[in-house]
Amino acid sequence: MRKVEVVPFSEGWVLDFEKEAAKLHEIFGAEIIEIHHIGSTSVPGLSAKPIIDIMPVVKDILKVDWYNDSMATIGYEAKGENGIPGRRYFQKGGDERTHHVHIYGEGSLEIDRHLAFRDFLRVHPERARVYGNLKEKLSMRFPYDIESYIKGKEQLASEIEREAIVWYRKTMGKG
Repeated sequence: MRKVEVVPFSEGWVLDFEKEAAKLHEIFGAEIIEIHHIGSTSVPGLSAKPIIDIMPVVKDILKVDWYNDSMATIGYEAKGENGIPGRRYFQKGGDERTHHVHIYGEGSLEIDRHLAFRDFLRVHPERARVYGNLKEKLSMRFPYDIESYIKGKEQLASEIEREAIVWYRKTMGKG
């Protein structure tokens, strides 16, 4: 059974991302357009589960499946779309998860959604603090119940995401 653990932000998460991104570049080569550090570990000061979320953007999402064996050699389990059409998802670390890789094809709307959430929290530390505090409380209340932890933060995360998308579109001139 996985323990839900939320810890204070660590500068080491940035290094963990950079090391893993280099490995992904080696595997996917020219198929990768860019790689982003996303999720709570990408927001300075935000408490998070210590799992690095990585979002490569590729030229052709269908070609990603060709690399499942290569991903396995560096410890990743391929999970296919895992509930999000047009995504390829990989987990590393089993029950002691260390990394999640969310791969999208160029032009996917999911890319902006993830970047909006990250960038909004980076420039709105008060919202990040509220979100981090809730996650800490939920992890203490539900230390062995990931579903209740996720459900408990769902409403606030959705609210922040809506704000973030509006902000992102204005900031990036996309709406």
